Amino acid sequence: MAAIKDPENTLIIDTTQGRVVIEMLPDIAPKHVERIKQLAREGFYDGIVFHRVIEGFMAQTGCPQGRGTGGSNYPNLPAEFNAEPHVRGTASMARSSNPNSANSQFFICFGDARFLDKQYTAWGKVIEGMENVDKIKRGEPVQNPDKMISMKVAADVG
Repeated sequence: MAAIKDPENTLIIDTTQGRVVIEMLPDIAPKHVERIKQLAREGFYDGIVFHRVIEGFMAQTGCPQGRGTGGSNYPNLPAEFNAEPHVRGTASMARSSNPNSANSQFFICFGDARFLDKQYTAWGKVIEGMENVDKIKRGEPVQNPDKMISMKVAADVG
């Protein structure tokens, strides 16, 4: 298992393809990290599918309707664009064309997507289980999609 430096800012996601561990970056995206932790602790993400998965680009999840059209009951977040590069394993918030529309949906990059840099809020990076992200079924929309069985903050597991 990956060394977890900061359990309060580490996510453990059990997917239908296996475990994925994400180290969150509260220093560069504090509001987004806080929202992800809040929703994880409420069980919001449990059972949500990866609805948009593009080969060589990213796997997107976090829509309660499973279509990419919804979010949580909380207000959208103001953008926290930062210099964290969108590379393999980067976790970043999905949004509409409005920069301040991120809510609950996020994606994990399969490879370099540097054209997203400073236009989407990167808030974490996969430190374990990227091979499981690689196994997620592709599609837009995905037929019989993979899902997050559970998402927990590491500090709450034990």
